[in-house]
Amino acid sequence: MPLSVDEFGPLRILPAGTRVVVRAGQPKAGSVGVITRSPTDATHHYRVRLVNGDEEGLRRSEFSVLREMQSAGLLAAGLQQPAISLERHIVYRCIVGSRAYGLHDQDSDTDVRGIFVPPAEAHWSLYGVPEQIECDETQECYWEIQKFLTLALKGNPNILECLYTPEVLHATDIGRELLEIRDIFLSRLIYQTYNGYVLSQFKKLNQDLRQRGVVRWKHAMHLIRLLLTGIDALREGVVRVCVTEHRPALLAIKRGETPWGDVDSWRVALHAEFEAAYASSSLPERPDYARANDLLIRARRWGLGA
Repeated sequence: MPLSVDEFGPLRILPAGTRVVVRAGQPKAGSVGVITRSPTDATHHYRVRLVNGDEEGLRRSEFSVLREMQSAGLLAAGLQQPAISLERHIVYRCIVGSRAYGLHDQDSDTDVRGIFVPPAEAHWSLYGVPEQIECDETQECYWEIQKFLTLALKGNPNILECLYTPEVLHATDIGRELLEIRDIFLSRLIYQTYNGYVLSQFKKLNQDLRQRGVVRWKHAMHLIRLLLTGIDALREGVVRVCVTEHRPALLAIKRGETPWGDVDSWRVALHAEFEAAYASSSLPERPDYARANDLLIRARRWGLGA
């Protein structure tokens, strides 16, 4: 598998907002700037705005991350960053996205997500561990377990889908235990997280339609799907990731065959259902933080010997 490497670092695409320094040997060497746009892979340029206002296109080899540069003395002092094998420390891996939703076709990507538990020495070192690692080339993303649990407790839709997807590729004892207690993350907070995301995204879709005369149909489809999933979660206490019963209607939206007015009307009707489901939901007001914390501690103990 492409992610079976020894170090986390090389896989990381730096996000917009990261502060960087132009390296020696480059024009404007030593200048400090901030990434304004990241590439989709490691072969393309970043857009970097320098402190003087100039914006440059720089490859990853042409700049250093300011924070890492400031910590370079750690390496000079002879310290060695702990090597962490991603494959060895993955406790859960699954497929999400269109293949899990039952909305895929022959051209659909396979989106893999997962959780890793770093060894104790990585936490103890000065370097620490990343909260999340991604590889755009292989459509994979892995969360450090504490980050994953925190997002799940907040009712993050993408994280909850990882726990309820029917497409599980790998699970260790810790991963299986997490699946067994996944209902502890479901609470009435789902209403705020799902509803807020849908409302903000539909606002953007409407703005695109007014300003540019275009609709991002795939986004519209997924927002309708998210509402359908949220309604089921509040009513039944389970996140139904696979939505094959709505496949024809959702794919018609994706293909742009359903008029925008009809899509928006469906969205309004679903919002009314969502509100009613929230009012009558038997889910607790908050998730079970204590049980999530117990699982995290057991995972950390496992990491002691990993």
